[in-house]
Amino acid sequence: MSTLQNKMFQEIEDKEIFKQTQQFSLDYLENIFNRNVFPTEEAIDDLSKFDEEFPINSSDAKNVIAQLHKYGNPATTATLGGRYFGFVCGSALPVGLAAKSLGTFWDQSPSMNVLSPIGNKLETVVEKWFIELFNLPKNSSAGFVSGTSIANLCGLVAARYRILKNNNWDVNLKGLMGAPKIRIVTGKQAHSTVLKAIGMLGLGQENIEWVPVDDQGRIIPELIPKLDENTILILQAGNVNSGAFDDFESIYEKAKDANAWIHIDGAFGLWAGAVEKLKHLTKGMEKATSWAVDGHKTLNTPYDSGIILCADKEAMIAALQMSGSYIIESKERDSMFYTPEMSRRSRVIELWAILKYLGKEGVDEMVLTMHERAKLFAKELNKIPGFYIDNDVVFNQVIVRCNTDDLTERVLKKIQELRDCWLGGSAWQNKKVMRVSICSWATTEDDIHLSIASFKKALELKLM
Repeated sequence: MSTLQNKMFQEIEDKEIFKQTQQFSLDYLENIFNRNVFPTEEAIDDLSKFDEEFPINSSDAKNVIAQLHKYGNPATTATLGGRYFGFVCGSALPVGLAAKSLGTFWDQSPSMNVLSPIGNKLETVVEKWFIELFNLPKNSSAGFVSGTSIANLCGLVAARYRILKNNNWDVNLKGLMGAPKIRIVTGKQAHSTVLKAIGMLGLGQENIEWVPVDDQGRIIPELIPKLDENTILILQAGNVNSGAFDDFESIYEKAKDANAWIHIDGAFGLWAGAVEKLKHLTKGMEKATSWAVDGHKTLNTPYDSGIILCADKEAMIAALQMSGSYIIESKERDSMFYTPEMSRRSRVIELWAILKYLGKEGVDEMVLTMHERAKLFAKELNKIPGFYIDNDVVFNQVIVRCNTDDLTERVLKKIQELRDCWLGGSAWQNKKVMRVSICSWATTEDDIHLSIASFKKALELKLM
C-alpha cells in the first residue's frame, strides 16, 4: 500500500475531516438566516488566499477543509436565507440538504440500473409523482438534469427528432444537412436559455418566427401564425421578469389541429400548476408535448436540479439515445436514455426526499406562501412615494422602478451595498427596473418588512 493510500484510508477510519465538515456545515446553517445577504468587501478580498501555485506535495486534509471554511464561508451569497431575491435562485429545504449530504456519501451515478438501483428506483417513483402532481399524460417520461437550460435543450431535441422522423428523416443518422425545415414559433420575450438551445440544436435563431407579446410579456394568441406539423411552438409558464403565464388553453385550441409540438419553458412557474389557488395560471398546460422545470427554484431543492417531462417517450429516448458494447440494459429504468449525460450524480435523491417530506399539501402551502409574500412586498412598496410596481403580481415576481432610469440604477446599487437583501436589475417596457423574485421557503413577513425598509433607506440616501 502506498503512503498516500494509507493516508486516505486513515482519514476514512478516524473520520475527523467528516466530523469537522459537519460542524462547519452546522455553523453555517446557524448563521445564514441573520448574516449579510451578500459578502462583505473584506470577505471578497480574502478570496485572494486561494491564489497560489499548484502544490507539489500532498496537504493535510483538515487544513484543506479549514481553509474552505475560513475564507469560503464568508464569501458565499446567502441564497439559503429569506432575503435573497435575485435570479430566481430558490433556497433549499432542510430535508433536501440532509438528503443531498447522504447522497454525496453514496456517490451514485444512475445512468444504468446496474450502477445504481436506488437512483433508478427513485427516478421511477418521482417521474410518477410529477405526472400526478401536474396532471400530465400518463405515458409521459421524465429526465433528471442540471436545470431548465438542459431541460429545454432536451425538450427541443426530442421535438426536432419527432418532426424530422415524421418526414422520414432520421436526424441521428443523417444530421441536419439537407433535412426538412423545422419552424420555431415563440414569444418575443422567450428566455435566453431557449434561444441558446435553438442555436445549439442547429435550428438557427434567425429562423425564429417571433410572436408579439402584451404588456405583461404574454404571447398574444391571435397573433400566432398558422401552425403546421413541422412547427415547434415554445410557450412560457412564468415570464422571467413579470412572472406572467401564456394562455395555454386558448393557444392549444389554435395549435391542436396543426399537430404542432408544444414545449413549455416553466423553470419556476410550472409549480403554480400544483397549487389549488394558482393552477388557473397553468390551465391547459397538460395539453403540451414537453415541459421543462427546475427543482432548485420554486421547489427549493439544493442545486442542481432540473426536470424534462415529455409526453412523447419514444421521441425523447430516441433523441437522447446512446449505445455501446459495454452497456448493460435492465428491465427496470436505465436513466441514461432520458438525459444527455451518462456520468452524472443522482440528484433525484434530494428531489424525492423533498417531495416525500412535503406531500401535495406541503407543496401547495409552500408555493402559495411565496406568492403571498410577493403580493405583500408589492403592497408595502406601493405605500412608499417614489417606487412604482410595473407588473401584475400573479405569481412570485415583482418589477419595481423609480421615477427615472438613473435613479432606479442608483437606488438598486445602494440596496445591494446595504446587504440587508439582494436583488438584480433588468429592463422592462424600455425602462430600467429592479426585479424582486420571491422563491425561498424561508422568506417571512419580517424579511419582507426589513427589505422594504432597506428600499426606503436606499431611496432616501439617493435623494439627499
